[in-house]
Amino acid sequence: MKGGLLEARDEAEREALVEQGRLLFCQPCEFFFAAQRLDQLPPAERPEVAFCGRSNVGKSSLINALTGHHGLARVSNTPGRTRQLNFFNLGNRLTLVDMPGYGYAQASKSVKEDWQGLMFNFLRGRPTLRRVILLLDARIETKESDRAAMKLLTEAAVTFQIVLTKADSPKPYWLRQRQEEAAALVKAHTPAHPLVITTSSEQGIGLPDLRAELTALAEPA
Repeated sequence: MKGGLLEARDEAEREALVEQGRLLFCQPCEFFFAAQRLDQLPPAERPEVAFCGRSNVGKSSLINALTGHHGLARVSNTPGRTRQLNFFNLGNRLTLVDMPGYGYAQASKSVKEDWQGLMFNFLRGRPTLRRVILLLDARIETKESDRAAMKLLTEAAVTFQIVLTKADSPKPYWLRQRQEEAAALVKAHTPAHPLVITTSSEQGIGLPDLRAELTALAEPA
């Protein structure tokens, strides 16, 4: 069975996709490469999914929660500390790419420009990149840097999927507003995947659905 949750015809098929996701993310996941420049990238071999978002959006925490390896991706209290692309091999079927965070206030202009240049060139030139997971913090409004990232992804013609993080924190009415806003952002950007997933790394909300989506992009078992 292949395909994302939107393609599931009934609840039984959806449950099967979720189970496939659980099995894949039970496999070993290991860091194997880091790159700060395009000429340092590893060979393009298996399908890749990149995780992108503002600094402190919970990107590393989400990767750790998805894989069940709590020390896999470094969680930093210093915004913008990660300045490189980190590659992780998931079961020899899928590569997870942890992209540098963007939008940190204290970053110099040159660093921000370097981020845009490196990310744009990586996004548009990587043949094995299947999707970018764009993380938005469910607790706060969409920032200008988020909109700039969506513009960059659109210009690079890369399929991206919005995932809301830290959904255990906001009040229900605010979370609904954020979900509605994310749905509107999807409609405004042609490359955006139609399914928005709401997650919490702390409580496990949405993780089975996100695993199922990512498994649909992986090499067959």
